[in-house]
Amino acid sequence: MCGIAGVIGATTTKKEELITKMTEVIHHRGPDQDGFFCDQNVGLGMRRLSIIDISAGKQPIENADSSLLIFFNGEIYNYKELRAELLAEGRIFKTHSDTEVILQMYEAHGPKSVSRLRGMFAFSIYNKHTGKLFIARDFFGIKPLYYWKPASSNGEIKAFGSEIKSILEHPEYKKEVNHEAVFNYLRFQYNPIKETFFKDIFTLAPGHTLTIDTKAGTHKIEQYWDFSFAPDNTRDLEETKKEIVDTLRDSVAHHMISEVPVGSFLSGGVDSSIIATLMNEVIQKEKPGSKNSTFTVGFDVLTEGKEAATTSDFLGTDHTEVTIDPSTYWSVLPKLVWHFDEPVADPSAIALYFVAKEARKKVTVVLSGEGADELFGGYNIYLQPIDQKSLSWIPAWFLKVLTAMPFEFWGKNHAKRALQKLEDWYIGNASIFTNSQIKKLWKGEQPPKHSLAPLYEKAQGNGTASDSEKMQYIDIHTWLVGDILAKADKMTMANSLELRVPFLDIEVTKLARTLPDSFKWKNGVTKYALREAFKGIIPEETRHRRKLGFPTPIRVWLRDPACPAYAAIRESKYIQEHLNIDFIEQLIKEHTSNTKDNARHIYILYMLALWYRVFMEK
Repeated sequence: MCGIAGVIGATTTKKEELITKMTEVIHHRGPDQDGFFCDQNVGLGMRRLSIIDISAGKQPIENADSSLLIFFNGEIYNYKELRAELLAEGRIFKTHSDTEVILQMYEAHGPKSVSRLRGMFAFSIYNKHTGKLFIARDFFGIKPLYYWKPASSNGEIKAFGSEIKSILEHPEYKKEVNHEAVFNYLRFQYNPIKETFFKDIFTLAPGHTLTIDTKAGTHKIEQYWDFSFAPDNTRDLEETKKEIVDTLRDSVAHHMISEVPVGSFLSGGVDSSIIATLMNEVIQKEKPGSKNSTFTVGFDVLTEGKEAATTSDFLGTDHTEVTIDPSTYWSVLPKLVWHFDEPVADPSAIALYFVAKEARKKVTVVLSGEGADELFGGYNIYLQPIDQKSLSWIPAWFLKVLTAMPFEFWGKNHAKRALQKLEDWYIGNASIFTNSQIKKLWKGEQPPKHSLAPLYEKAQGNGTASDSEKMQYIDIHTWLVGDILAKADKMTMANSLELRVPFLDIEVTKLARTLPDSFKWKNGVTKYALREAFKGIIPEETRHRRKLGFPTPIRVWLRDPACPAYAAIRESKYIQEHLNIDFIEQLIKEHTSNTKDNARHIYILYMLALWYRVFMEK
């Protein structure tokens, strides 16, 4: 695991000095080693967190004739199998690292070799002779990759990096807020568009490659993979249950490949319990009597400690629980906003930071359950289209009258959605400010609203996709990469801890995409086939537990009018200039008086205020 960065162009002077700054600012991603390469066209560098082939895996790694070199962030879990193939082809290796396997695969098979990689990655391969720079990002976007393309440069890319803050070190980059990103962040709680909060800095989309001709100043972006569902309605449930267990068992075993200590996060839910249980199998097979290290996090007024302990006691793990109080939570936020680069207003992200900080005291790698809900249908909101069928007998005119009532009642939103197309209300698992609220909140002309219409068109497939499946598809292409994986990478890397996600293994994906709806949702139960597959393997209490995650008590903490969030929001220059303070004061008053729960709305504004302070005012 590493952080990579690069500067491009013959006109850029002092490349050695600049690339050193660009990598030093992401020292947290790789405190063990650094590595650099500079010529007339590029300055490339990295920070390394040593995991595999610790002694010989220093980067950059070159091919036999030194014409190609690679800088790599991530892990390739099938590198041993690929290495064996390459050896059979007569290729010679200098190391036992997965980094060299990527380079040799590229040299032997070209850009198409990326689709053969089983893992998480963002890497750059440079050809010294041609000046071509090849960059790739993994299938789901587990590892981040950003690039700077100035509007004034005729499309020429000037820099790239694992984190935006590396690009900000470039002396020619002048920081400017991208208002379109901020505007859409208010709806999604993360930035859903390709251009970041920083004008002219973009994210390379998952499953894409970027090829740059550093001499000509041109570039090409190509997609090598995209996720889609292909439900197989002929599947047998019993056979599928066995296949699920076998596939996940293989994935976890591959994700445990490491030369440093490995542990796991354990929230008390079914996903993390499955991971911890399968890890325990591997450990007992390889080192009988050894214990897996598991970690969970709780708060002084809200904790999952008891739920996590059910699994940890069952497995006999070396378990650690971290407890956070409100003062500790609020005090660390400015630092974590810096680590995020762009605000992600997911309160659980901060919990992830603290549990990662504790885990790093014992291990260098953790496995976690991200991706299971998106692939296997775990979010309760996916049940809504199924539940809405129970309202089909009620005349539409009556539902319209009912939902127009000037007071709130249980099921009102459910009834409203029954009157709408899915495309009109579902923008992903998180939806904070509604369109009507944004009209009150945003001053002046509104920037373009991010449209999910192209994704919904793809989600249709051959026209047989259910609304629940469409919701999964939308989340996999938006929420998963913009929120779930962003916080997983940034909050663990802030602690120099590598997080691996076995549910997002490409082999698991091949299976999950074929599950019919009846295997995902049944009688109000989510992830039905996944839960059934692990019957008798994980504790029954855990197997039946509803979605938990790492919940946070910000709703309670924000009831306090003296909470530091309110002063930060009111004093923010950006908020004062672009947002309606009177409307914000109304939200605060409603929440502190316990009239309404506006916690998520307030939190999203607080994270915006902190981001502007950290990056634009300092």
